[in-house]
Amino acid sequence: MEWPLLAGLPTGDVRRVLEVARRRTFAKGEVVFHRDDPADSLHLVVRGHFGARVVTPLGDTVLLDVLGPGQSFGELALLHGDAHRSATVEALEAGETRSVFRDDFARLQREHPAVKDVLLVLLADGLRRSTERLVEAHHVDAETRVRRRLVELATLYETDVVPLTQEDLAALAGTSRATVNRVLREEERLGTVALSRGRTTLVDRDALARRSRRTV
Repeated sequence: MEWPLLAGLPTGDVRRVLEVARRRTFAKGEVVFHRDDPADSLHLVVRGHFGARVVTPLGDTVLLDVLGPGQSFGELALLHGDAHRSATVEALEAGETRSVFRDDFARLQREHPAVKDVLLVLLADGLRRSTERLVEAHHVDAETRVRRRLVELATLYETDVVPLTQEDLAALAGTSRATVNRVLREEERLGTVALSRGRTTLVDRDALARRSRRTV
């Protein structure tokens, strides 16, 4: 498994972190951890896709993010001894991670201080993603955000079939299901997507990507 995010770091430091990581497998729908659970480990995604979900004040469960091979989640667990999970993460399909536990990482860092750069890179990527979504929420219209999430998800899944519901797409785009439905119906009319129950197929990803670059 290659880790593009870590490509710029010394291979020895990356190897040391992976050597202390523990292989974990998950069945489709299996919960990796719940929100507010004690946080004790970082997960590097090897196979499959994982969804981070939270419950809103109104009691609705929404999908915040989808993470795939080469990405990570749970980075803050390696920084704070009393950290708790900020979201529930579940396997959206059969998946596998490499789990780095806080105690193992602390021992490794005492012996090889430079391995902290592995964590810093992962944290920086998470911050970048959060910042981009925040800026987008204020400066990009909802319809364009829906198109962007579809293109991103197709890239993440490495297929033109996005296996998520309209409710999940709405949560990822920060908008309503009605808006998602309107965008999908318009794109279907234009011939860029095909709709079926619980999934969207990108028929013309390039055309959809061009429209996703529009901002208000």
